[in-house]
Amino acid sequence: ERAGLDTVVDGEMRRNEMVEFFADRIDGYEFNGPVKVWGHNYFDKPSVVEEVAYDEPWLVDEFEFTSNVAERPVKVPITGPYTLGFWAFNEAYPSTEELVYDLADLVNEEVEKLVEAGARYIQIDEPALATTPEDHAIVGEALERIAAGIPEEVRIGLHVCYGDYSRIYPEINDYPIDEFDVELCNGDFEQIPTFTDPEFEPDLALGVVDAHTAEVESVEEIKENIRQGLRVVPPEKLTISPHCGLKPLPRDIAYGKTENMVTAVREIESEIDSGEIDLDDPLADD
Repeated sequence: ERAGLDTVVDGEMRRNEMVEFFADRIDGYEFNGPVKVWGHNYFDKPSVVEEVAYDEPWLVDEFEFTSNVAERPVKVPITGPYTLGFWAFNEAYPSTEELVYDLADLVNEEVEKLVEAGARYIQIDEPALATTPEDHAIVGEALERIAAGIPEEVRIGLHVCYGDYSRIYPEINDYPIDEFDVELCNGDFEQIPTFTDPEFEPDLALGVVDAHTAEVESVEEIKENIRQGLRVVPPEKLTISPHCGLKPLPRDIAYGKTENMVTAVREIESEIDSGEIDLDDPLADD
């Protein structure tokens, strides 16, 4: 809020790893030790040993604390059922697809609890889809289950890290989401044209600062990134954010990125209002 964000998050300060946190709270998972992921990094990969079940809320206390101390609207990120299923060992279900659908029903229960607590902005994180884009239909069905019965005024976003987005586009236009969150900073936005044909239907949440570098981007650099998003959607359909969670970064670096991002957004808004940016050709001044 000090940096000027319009919407805030808890920062996931109560969470450890994005799958482990939820697996520890869902009946049916167990942990048997870490597995090597890459380099010297290890992940405490859980196993699904019996049918998954919802026992008690996972994030309501986190949301209630954050919303009580925040003056701005609060977004709640939830690891999606596809990632929760495919980033675990499946020892209980005939197929991981069936596990994903059961997990989607549990996520739906959690979203209902969050909505009852006052949440109006939910983000489903599905990084696993980037590695298996051929499963976009499974994710679509899972999202249908998550969104079932959720009031229309509740904003649902989908975040997919990395990957070749052309392998899931335009299929995402059929997803029951209000916003699609993309991570393009580390690819110089070369994939932006993917979203221009056919027309991009949900709102676009564009990551404009890199969560994986400890260098604070300049305001001018961030403004150039924002202009890339204006090639896809009009300003009223563009949300600006970091391209992934800033939790791994030193606090001063994370704050510096956020502060510069907000400054860049305000300057772009002013330039749009004054006519300095041609929305038919937002890169024209480059």
